Amino acid sequence: MKLSRQAWVSIRAMLVITVVCGILYPLAVWGLGSAMPSQADGSLVTRNGTVVGSSLIGQSFTDKKGNALPQWFQSRPSAAGNGYDGGASSGSNYGPENKDLISAIKSRQAAIEKLDGVSAEQIPADALTASASGLDPHISEAYALLQVPRIAHARGLAEADVRSLVEKHVQGRDLGYLGEPTVNVLELNLALTALK
Repeated sequence: MKLSRQAWVSIRAMLVITVVCGILYPLAVWGLGSAMPSQADGSLVTRNGTVVGSSLIGQSFTDKKGNALPQWFQSRPSAAGNGYDGGASSGSNYGPENKDLISAIKSRQAAIEKLDGVSAEQIPADALTASASGLDPHISEAYALLQVPRIAHARGLAEADVRSLVEKHVQGRDLGYLGEPTVNVLELNLALTALK
């Protein structure tokens, strides 16, 4: 008699847990996702019905050989897989004296000096180092402004117009005091296509 009572309690507990965890919870998550479609679908950015990226994951603006395209704002370097790979999100975890990190920074520095015609002292740190996730879609305002002359020249635009575009896309500090002002590179490049 006691054994059948324990079996009945176990069956009822299993049914309750199945309904709560297997039906009610997934429905609640689905409903919440339906109420916030952009966030639930990965914050996808579309233009003319075509997905061009995500506002939360960076991407490179390079040719097939990995060379920076001069007409686009360049993103922060990525250490995630082959670059901006969401399945391999991570930083390099190299310490400041690691030879591979120092070599990568020097290589990036030389490339930016050549591409933008600037000296090493003018290049902000976020242009040379990857973020902790390797997926950061933002760059600093300083790095965006550093690229303005190159982009204006490559596109035949006035520097003042490109600079104004950057300033319009600067996002303030989180909660008004956390971090530094940033610029979303994809959104900035999409706005750049609208300039004539």
